[in-house]
Amino acid sequence: MIYVSEIAKLLEGVTPLSANELVELIAPAPSSEMGDWAFPCFRLSKAMKKSPGLIASDLTRELKTNKPEFIDKIEAVNGYVNFYLNRRAVVESVLTAVKERGEGYGGSDAGAGKTILIDYSSPNIAKHFHVGHLGTTFIGHALYNILRFLGYHVVGINYLGDWGTQFGKLITAYKHWGSKAEIEARGIDGLMDLYVKFHKEAESTPGLNDEARAWMLKMQDGDDESLNIWKWFVDLSLIEYERVYKRLNITFDSYRGESYYNDKLDAVVSELREKGLLTLSEGASIVDLSAYNMPPCLILRGDGGSLYPTRDIATALERKQTYDFYKSLYVTGLEQNLHFAQWMKIVEMMGYDWAKDMIHIPYGLVVFEEGKKISSRGGNVIKMEDLLDKAAAKTLEIINEKNPNLADKETVAEQVGIGAVIFNQLYNNRIKDVQFSWDKMLNFDGETGPYAQYTSARANSVLKKTPAAVYEMETDYSLLCDNYSYEVIKLLDLFPERIAEAGEKYEPFIISRYLVSLAQAFNKFYHNNIILSDDLTLSAARVNLTIRVRDILKRGLGLLGIAAPEEM
Repeated sequence: MIYVSEIAKLLEGVTPLSANELVELIAPAPSSEMGDWAFPCFRLSKAMKKSPGLIASDLTRELKTNKPEFIDKIEAVNGYVNFYLNRRAVVESVLTAVKERGEGYGGSDAGAGKTILIDYSSPNIAKHFHVGHLGTTFIGHALYNILRFLGYHVVGINYLGDWGTQFGKLITAYKHWGSKAEIEARGIDGLMDLYVKFHKEAESTPGLNDEARAWMLKMQDGDDESLNIWKWFVDLSLIEYERVYKRLNITFDSYRGESYYNDKLDAVVSELREKGLLTLSEGASIVDLSAYNMPPCLILRGDGGSLYPTRDIATALERKQTYDFYKSLYVTGLEQNLHFAQWMKIVEMMGYDWAKDMIHIPYGLVVFEEGKKISSRGGNVIKMEDLLDKAAAKTLEIINEKNPNLADKETVAEQVGIGAVIFNQLYNNRIKDVQFSWDKMLNFDGETGPYAQYTSARANSVLKKTPAAVYEMETDYSLLCDNYSYEVIKLLDLFPERIAEAGEKYEPFIISRYLVSLAQAFNKFYHNNIILSDDLTLSAARVNLTIRVRDILKRGLGLLGIAAPEEM
């Protein structure tokens, strides 16, 4: 990437564009046969009153007269100026940078001194941690890792759904049909059964809903019995959640759920009223958003009860005061776009200019081959834990078929199975629906997590077989200028840019796609070049490249929250 800046400086002297504008336009050439970097001349056509092809030819002729040593050749092709770099210089500079920066290669200090909050995962207490949480959990965790790698102080917040009318229903169900011993033994399974039973019984006994509302009012009024039962439900739920998070190697910096903000809601309502933003509508208090082409936002029900927007505004105000964030990200489903647009606009209307720093990070649905729909009320959910168990079991079947003597294969199956689920979620633009197919997801030859993990393990296998004498030799960079080696090195050079782009766009899939490209390029290198041979000088050069690929694959997978097994 150093060379891109140098090429931009060259072009700055012969075009009307600034170096910064040129850096944005210069892109990797489609293949090594077409050079290393390409500059498109189409944007210059109107200003220079020439065709892109003629501009490219003129620029090429002018640049050739004072070509620096790091450029071997400059060509004009179909409106592009293609730059062919001196391969040996590129190979040495890239491999040296990757080695010297070590685990910091790809990261930066761009975020130094800036705090970013990420609100993600956030399951509802007393309900199973299910596949509906795949997107928020995996996207949020990947962004947490990526932004930390870019130097930001990141605070991961698990905003637990630990308050609301469902607790009145659960307490009612527990009082009618529950057993403390059974709930202690069964945990969330027992709570879910009670929740489902409540809804079935309420269809024929409407009075149960009145009981549920009464229990919820007791909770709001600080009644000890109701709050003790509620706290017990919360603690039982966290046991399951922590077990799943441990398997996923995910931790949070804050577990402040909805209940934490109960005593902060009145202040929000008072401020909205004082600033003239509240309007009465059929007994309810709303904020009119018609000026912004949005429906009104309900702040208080007719009975005075608060709603999600009220709570989210209170949460935002408290988080700004506590963390003075640079950005505050909310990773939730696409279907919540309007909700976030409404309450964030209200924060802006309240006069807080930092409202622009709150960003909703939406994502699409998970679509299963079985066509199964998620419904907590009907008890029809696919538990996250069951999904992870199935992924590990299916992977173990594949390992037993392909490599039955693999050491510690149960651990590897767990890492690969879970990695496959995460990678599948993060492989496309987050706004797209995720197709969930076991066969595609666990394919060791496709564009999958197992493929990237296997490539890393393959590189590691080569390194384990490498004689000690090879590691002690100096690298002859001229031996890595063939097309297969050079394609890998160019991708290593792109790693920092891809990390920065993923952080800037809040898109982990940029890293996923990059890792597949790197794995594919390395496997071509592996199949077309003998890495370990009698020629120790050649072996040393290729081993150097193999080490760097192994390290970057492991680092990239780690940013996505995926382990890189040493053997597979």
